[in-house]
Amino acid sequence: MKTRRTNFWLVTLVLMLLIPSSALYSQDKPERPKYVVVTTMHWNMDMEDFDMDTWKSMEKEVMDKVTRKNEHIISAGYYLHSFTADNTELLYVHTYPSWDAIDKAVLRNEELSKLAWPDDAKRKDFFKKLGSHYANMHSDEIYAPMDGAKILTEIPTKDLVLYVRKSHFAFPEDGSKKEFDAFYKEYIENVFHKNQYIKGYYPNVHAWGADKTEFVEAFYLDSLDDLDDMLKNNGELFKKHWADEGKRKAFEEKAKRYFTAYHGDYIYTYVSGI
Repeated sequence: MKTRRTNFWLVTLVLMLLIPSSALYSQDKPERPKYVVVTTMHWNMDMEDFDMDTWKSMEKEVMDKVTRKNEHIISAGYYLHSFTADNTELLYVHTYPSWDAIDKAVLRNEELSKLAWPDDAKRKDFFKKLGSHYANMHSDEIYAPMDGAKILTEIPTKDLVLYVRKSHFAFPEDGSKKEFDAFYKEYIENVFHKNQYIKGYYPNVHAWGADKTEFVEAFYLDSLDDLDDMLKNNGELFKKHWADEGKRKAFEEKAKRYFTAYHGDYIYTYVSGI
């Protein structure tokens, strides 16, 4: 992928984008990630001979030969636009066990790519063709995973729906981390973790990027139909756990102090088989 930016850190991330892959799970790398890098890329809309199967096969080849062998990367995967503001976007999400691992992964990717394609000309041609699928523009955000995730236990064998909700922290002066952690833990354990339609739930907070107030929650679902069912079941589970109306309203008042009134909703498709 091409870029005109010369900042060292951004160049490092761009190099990583040349070596994307699919999801890697706990069977191979059991450690929990400390950082999640979300790169928003864009299709090259001027590419006349674009073929989705060709793109998938090339990315899978890189995953098999490079990324899955990189001991500094815990997981990686692609997510295509489904219902978002920009139909050209796709997300590349990759996770790491430490900040130091991000830099180490770049160097290791380079080593592994040279082992996989020892002929310089063939390697250059391969990645030039792969990079031609993408536009020059991309953006990067780094998040820190929160406790309370509902982990996907196996590699999906089919595409999944990824519903992303971006909320914003309000940072109340009379609030505390202890209070937030307590009501957040109670809620997710009695609602999200008990919701049969939620296959996976991953909460993340800002670590490095444009907006320190971001609270990003990712929900994995089998289908779009399950999205409506998930929302309905969330409400039912909430009322079941806080059956007393007074206690339920008190909880809501406490929780809403920690968030602004604004949030955004995004739906992507997780690409299986890469």
